[in-house]
Amino acid sequence: MPGDDKDGYYCSICGGIPPDKIKTKRILIDGKETGIDHLEFIFNEVKKLKLIDNTEISHELLKSVKVFNYVPTKKTAEYAAALLGEYRKFVDEQ
Repeated sequence: MPGDDKDGYYCSICGGIPPDKIKTKRILIDGKETGIDHLEFIFNEVKKLKLIDNTEISHELLKSVKVFNYVPTKKTAEYAAALLGEYRKFVDEQ
């Protein structure tokens, strides 16, 4: 993997982002695989809030996801449900 912190890292074959540097995780939202940037970071930040109520957790997840990602207004409920499900898996694995 050529490059360094100053110039950035890139794939020596295609010039794109090396797979180990990609921070976008894919989850199913409304039956479609969707990339969510910074998802692990978001989950860790929401976990620090020590929320119990699913509605509050979903609200915080959506608020944080919207900082790094586009969330279509018409799909807000689907994003909330998918994010909450993935968050619960994340917490259970910890």
